[in-house]
Amino acid sequence: MTNEEAKLGAQHPAIDALVKKIGRREARIGIVGMGYVGLPLMLLFSEQGFAVTGFDIEEAKVAALNRGESYIVRITAESIQRAQRAGFRATTDYSEVAKMDAMILCVPTPLNEYHEPDLSYVTGTVDALAPYLQAHQLIVLESTTYPGTTDEVMAPRLENGNRLGLRVARAWEDLSEPCVHVAFSPEREDPGNETVARADIPKVIGGCGPAALELGTALYGSIFRRVVPVSSPAAAEMTKLLENIYRCVNIALVNELKQLAMRMGIDIHEVIEAAKTKPFGFQAFYPGPGLGGHCIPIDPFYLSWKAKQFDFRTRFIELAGEVNTAMPYFVIDQIATGLNEHAKPIKGSRILVLGLAYKRDIDDLRESPSLTIIELLRQRGAEVAYNDPYFAQVGHGRHYALNMTNTPLENLAQYDAVVIVTDHSDYDYHAIVEASQLVIDTRNATKGIVSAKIVRC
Repeated sequence: MTNEEAKLGAQHPAIDALVKKIGRREARIGIVGMGYVGLPLMLLFSEQGFAVTGFDIEEAKVAALNRGESYIVRITAESIQRAQRAGFRATTDYSEVAKMDAMILCVPTPLNEYHEPDLSYVTGTVDALAPYLQAHQLIVLESTTYPGTTDEVMAPRLENGNRLGLRVARAWEDLSEPCVHVAFSPEREDPGNETVARADIPKVIGGCGPAALELGTALYGSIFRRVVPVSSPAAAEMTKLLENIYRCVNIALVNELKQLAMRMGIDIHEVIEAAKTKPFGFQAFYPGPGLGGHCIPIDPFYLSWKAKQFDFRTRFIELAGEVNTAMPYFVIDQIATGLNEHAKPIKGSRILVLGLAYKRDIDDLRESPSLTIIELLRQRGAEVAYNDPYFAQVGHGRHYALNMTNTPLENLAQYDAVVIVTDHSDYDYHAIVEASQLVIDTRNATKGIVSAKIVRC
C-alpha cells in the first residue's frame, strides 16, 4: 500500500472509524472454528483486550467453552475463563455475525478421497454467515488453501449470499457504495512449540482491495508484533503453501537418505547432527515414520491440483509427497524384519504402538502416520494395542474404524514388539527398552541406549 492509498483510507469515514475502533480495543471480533487454530487466536485477541465471540457448529464445544472448559491439552481452562472475563463467549448462532466488526474463518480444509481440495467447510461457513453481513465488515480467511480461493470462491459467495446487496471492495472507488472487505491471512500455528511466543510470529496478509489490506493490517497489528502485507490474497495463500511444501520436500529428502544410510550402515542422525554444525546454507530436518498434522501432508496436493488448471505438473512436489506417503509402509517392513530375527511373523504377533499424535507432546491426531501403521499391522494379522497419554481412546483411523482404548504401559514383555511412533517426552525409554522383547524406534527416541533389542528405522 502506498502512502497516498493509506491517506485515502484514513480519509474514508467508515475505514477510519473501524481502524480507530480496533486501536481502542472496542472492535467486536468473531472467530469461526474453535479448534487448534481458532481457539489460540481467540486467546491472543482476548489477552489484548478484545471481546471475542467464538462460532462453531459443534454444540459440545460451544457448551464446554461457555462452561469455561478446554478440550485442547495445551490450552488451560484458566485461560478460557480469563477470556470469558474479558468478554468471550461461544455460540452456534450465525445471526450474531451482524454484531461483529471483523470475522475470521479458521475452518478445516482437508482432502477428499481422491486427494483433491475439499472446501466444503469454507463454503459452508461463508454461506452461513453471508446473510448477516453488514456494511464495512472485514472478513478474513485463515484456512490453508490453494491460491485463488479467497478471490474466486469466498468473495463471490459473500456477494451472492448477503441480503443487503453488498459488494466486495476491490478499489478505493468501491467505497462510495456500501461494501464488505475481504482478505486472506494464513495461520501459522505450531502445536507444541513453546520457544516462540504466538505474538512474535509475523502475520502475513493480503487483501482483495486496499481497504481490506489496511483494515487487516490494523486488526492483526493489534495482537502481533509484526504484520507482513502482500499484494493480494493469492500471494498470501501461496506463501502458506511455500512454507509447508518447503518442509515437506526437505523431510522427504531426509527420509529417503535415511533409507539409503541404513543400507550403507550409516547413522543418519549422526550425519544430520554433524551437518547442522555448518553455520550457513543448511537447516536440519529429521526423518520419521511419515508426515502428520493438518498442513504439511495436505498442502502439496492443494498446489498440485491448482497447477493442473495452468497445464503445469509439480513433479518435484509430487515426488516428495510419494516419499513421505510411503514411510509408514517402510516402517511395517522394518517391523517385519525385526520380528523375523526373532523367528516371528507379523501375523499373530502382539504389537504395542507408542504414541498416536502426529508429533510429540500434543493431543492432535490429524493425518498422524500412527493411524496408517496400526491399520497396516491389522491388515497383516497383528494384534495391535496402543499407548498415548493424550488419547484415552481413538475411534477412526485413516481408512476404517479402529475403536481402540489406551493400554497402560504394563508388562511390556507380553508384546512381541513395541513400536515408537511418537516420541512423547513423558516416556521413560530406558525402562521401555529394558522391559520389552523388541523395540522398533522410528524417531531416534532411544538415542544413547545400547541394546540388541532396538531396531532403529
